Amino acid sequence: MNFEITGRPLDPETIEKIVESRMKLSLSEESRQLVVRCREYLDRKLGTDTAPIYGITTGFGALHNIQISRDQLNKLQENLVISHACGTGDEVCEDIVRTMLLLKIHALSYGKSGVQAETVERLIDFFNESVTPVVYEQGSLGASGDLAPLAHLVLPLIGMGEARIGDAKSSAAGILRKFGWKPVILRSKEGLALLNGTQFMSAHGVYIIQRAQRLSQAADIIAAISLDAYDGRIDPFLRIVHEIRPHKGQIETSEAFLSLLEGSSLISKHKDHVQDPYSFRCIPQVHGATKDAIRHARSVIVTEINSVTDNPTIFPDEDLIISGGNFHGQPLALVFDFLAIALAELGSISERRIYRLISGERGLPEFLVASPGLNSGFMIPQYTAASVVSQNKQLCTPASVDSIPSSNEQEDHVSMGANGATRLLRVVANIEKILAIELFTAVQALEFRRPGKSSAVLEKVVAAYRSVVPFIDDDRIMYPEIARSIEFVRKINRIL
Repeated sequence: MNFEITGRPLDPETIEKIVESRMKLSLSEESRQLVVRCREYLDRKLGTDTAPIYGITTGFGALHNIQISRDQLNKLQENLVISHACGTGDEVCEDIVRTMLLLKIHALSYGKSGVQAETVERLIDFFNESVTPVVYEQGSLGASGDLAPLAHLVLPLIGMGEARIGDAKSSAAGILRKFGWKPVILRSKEGLALLNGTQFMSAHGVYIIQRAQRLSQAADIIAAISLDAYDGRIDPFLRIVHEIRPHKGQIETSEAFLSLLEGSSLISKHKDHVQDPYSFRCIPQVHGATKDAIRHARSVIVTEINSVTDNPTIFPDEDLIISGGNFHGQPLALVFDFLAIALAELGSISERRIYRLISGERGLPEFLVASPGLNSGFMIPQYTAASVVSQNKQLCTPASVDSIPSSNEQEDHVSMGANGATRLLRVVANIEKILAIELFTAVQALEFRRPGKSSAVLEKVVAAYRSVVPFIDDDRIMYPEIARSIEFVRKINRIL
């Protein structure tokens, strides 16, 4: 399958499909001409204009006042890439790195960056041949672009650094020899165009927003099973309640629950209790607010991935080269913090439902085993969930409120959005764990309601889950069941 880079807007769903399906990229002729035209304009400008141009004929950051001789402009760009490859920490996962490549190619295709067409084509070669540069998680301040991560991303262009093909890590020089590629000789402005940009943050945003949308749906499915297992009431989900407080996510959540629980004999039976605890009664309000936060975050991410975020920016038609600040990650940094908090709340309310299910209320046995005391049952899975919830609270300290000046204070306000991105990825993984423990607990509790039945939809989910995780009669080692539950949560949406 082939996908043509045309400059038309991309969305997270399309990007996910391109990356996961290993689609081949190509550059449209129109986009190629935009790239060539911009490069030709820059070359003409350098041939006729003696005024300094930031990052092209000057040093970088605090060194912007130092003029570089014309015969050293190519070396300047190579030195920039080499000197900025200072990443550390864990390697970034392959899907995110491939998304970084795609987003960098897409941004350069607008023809505002001054790169050679050859440079863009080589990045496309990397993507098409599954050459995945080794990029490290830590090193970006999320302001002058994602400098360190993007330096690692593009080092292989000049035959330096490392990359993977499949599981095998190799030197970039060896990979270039394998494919018969010569190192790209970076020309003026190119190193800066490649390193300035928000593709590290944006790629995390694309990857996470897709997972967040699926987790939101999974949280509804699992909470609906918990509601039936807890002998909860349907009244708080009726549409009339939400029409008088019409937040979009709240209405969507209530409608999802009415659909998921349609036909359940458990939800429709007479209830002696007149109301449920907040962790059940306020699901539409809490899950719904998270849906709205995801929607907002997605809109910001979509704008960002379809933007030119390097610097300086070249406008051939206007005969302008402008040093601005489109590389500053503040829009992403703020929504990453917001999204971390919103997703953490899915875990926080989930843990409270876990607690209610094991507490011995409403006819359920304490800790969901037949012989509590002799058996601890589901006592400790709740501990684990509580531990992860607590860690999320710590992780949700906003990254965007921090700023440490860099480059001799020329870059005196930074977004820290890259830290927000990698932190958000940990929050997402934690939510999967908490929801998995809720599912483990809810399906166990549901068995004590037999022969009562939930809805056909939810019983289908329960049957699929029971094919990989059994009912717990007596105490046993549970961590394998939790691990299988996490894997199940990741694909629960496909069952419906």
